[in-house]
Amino acid sequence: MDEAGFMRRAIALSRQGVQEGGGPFGAVVARDGRILGEGRNAVVPGRDPTAHAEVVAIRAACGALGTHDLSGAVIYTSCEPCPMCLGAIWWARIGEVVYANDRADAAAIGFDDAAIYEEVCRPMAERALPLRRLLAAEAIEAFRLWAGKPDKVPY
Repeated sequence: MDEAGFMRRAIALSRQGVQEGGGPFGAVVARDGRILGEGRNAVVPGRDPTAHAEVVAIRAACGALGTHDLSGAVIYTSCEPCPMCLGAIWWARIGEVVYANDRADAAAIGFDDAAIYEEVCRPMAERALPLRRLLAAEAIEAFRLWAGKPDKVPY
């Protein structure tokens, strides 16, 4: 399948998502000419705020391959990814994002991520969502265990 085919599949998934009570977003993770995983937005029907199309597609691809590492893959998504999805794409090591609608198109129908983009750029003390530390001295022990683990799988 070529990249237009992958994008058309993502767009078809976005329409299917709307028909099934989700948002108008679809995504396909592909590598070497084949689909590794696909997803459509299932936030409302799945009662899961993380069930964005890109995250669902990444989960499906990782499950199919038995790995967390999607190096060399491309994600085709019907809309420019939100900040959460961008984070998931980075953590999955996907090499390229190809999108159709952009964030302005999404904002025009009520999916506006501008406040999130602005928020993460602010210093912590100026953020609208308070962040505060608690029990850091106790929590650091898990990090020490990880750092000393000889058989850890980095990601």
